[in-house]
Amino acid sequence: MNVRTNKDTVVVGGGIIGLTCALALARRGAAVTVFEPDARRSAPSWGNAGHVAIEQVMPLASPAMIRSAPRRLFALGGALALPPGQWRAWLPFARDLLHASSPARFARGAAALGPLLAEAMPAWRRLAASLPGPPLLREEGHFIVWESKRRAEHGRRAWAVAETGTARWREAEAAERGRLSALSSAIAGAIRFENTGQIASLPRLADVLEAALGAAGGRIVRANAALQAADGGVAIAIDGGPAWVPERLILAAGVRSAALLAPLGLRAPIIAERGYHIRARDHDWPAGLPPVAFEDRSMIVTCFESYAQASSFVELAHPDAPPDPRKWDRLESHVAALGLPLRGPFERWMGPRPTLPDYLPAIGRARDAANLFYAFGHQHLGLTLSAITAEGVAALAGGDEPPIPLAPFALERFSKDRLP
Repeated sequence: MNVRTNKDTVVVGGGIIGLTCALALARRGAAVTVFEPDARRSAPSWGNAGHVAIEQVMPLASPAMIRSAPRRLFALGGALALPPGQWRAWLPFARDLLHASSPARFARGAAALGPLLAEAMPAWRRLAASLPGPPLLREEGHFIVWESKRRAEHGRRAWAVAETGTARWREAEAAERGRLSALSSAIAGAIRFENTGQIASLPRLADVLEAALGAAGGRIVRANAALQAADGGVAIAIDGGPAWVPERLILAAGVRSAALLAPLGLRAPIIAERGYHIRARDHDWPAGLPPVAFEDRSMIVTCFESYAQASSFVELAHPDAPPDPRKWDRLESHVAALGLPLRGPFERWMGPRPTLPDYLPAIGRARDAANLFYAFGHQHLGLTLSAITAEGVAALAGGDEPPIPLAPFALERFSKDRLP
């Protein structure tokens, strides 16, 4: 197919990964257009826990996760949901996840993820320092708490042997335990990570990134994109219009990326790993308290500038399947059982985290399409890895050496000829 070409740089997807990639490219002098149909900011980028989780060095695709999965099921009170009506979505993913969780593949995944996470906070510092307005990045760590001495002892032992990369943790001090006890009398033990981070406001982050992109000469167009193969590489068509081949096309469409790649014959076995949260505008959560992870309940509570939020659940399903109100009900019951100072009515949200079976992102350049770059599949780490991903993609697209090794994240690892 012969279509017109131009020197534009196109980013498909306006979530946190797409916006940071677009901004990095625009600041390098590229003429960048972001195509993102959703003006409501309903993507998981803008509904997550706001936690810069540099401690999560171990991929969730692991032998330990497979062993623990049965007791983590939603039906047994856990956070893992495999809806029976969604088996067509999660069964193929579960098969690939089992394969990716072998000890050898887990070790390779950890070796790949470690360097990426080691650079995540330095990249966030650079990005945050370049953005106008009040500081967006807080480097005050986070707490992990337990509700019984037995669970606290077990949790401490587990974290003592866990690989946490550049993240550091210690026992919570007396004053810190006092602050936590004021939140809930159910807290029996706590540790504090000291150098993880939090975003002060997700809505403000989105506003600032969009404004910075505009200031750098980029633009956002609210429209749907489709990709197709062309003689000059990969072509893009907007809302059914004529196709053209941009000089560079960066695919950062989250869970929608697989469907966009399918016409090109590229496989991305992604699933919507759906998370739920409730937001309280009316609360007495202490200002400045870092995020608190209630490990027994797989729930994290974050206080943002204008609300406090409780987040949880790993629900494997089609991205457009109706939400399950029982998840919100359970979050509200957790808040009530713990006596947390959050009051309803709660705002309810559900969003599909884009997750690949090995729990590694897809970052790189297409092997057989010189103008196609991609950055998606960041699972729970989209916010955490957005700044370093953007630096890597911008360098790669600009013909420079990326600041971190990207070979382990190549999409070709899912090619049929690479699978056993």
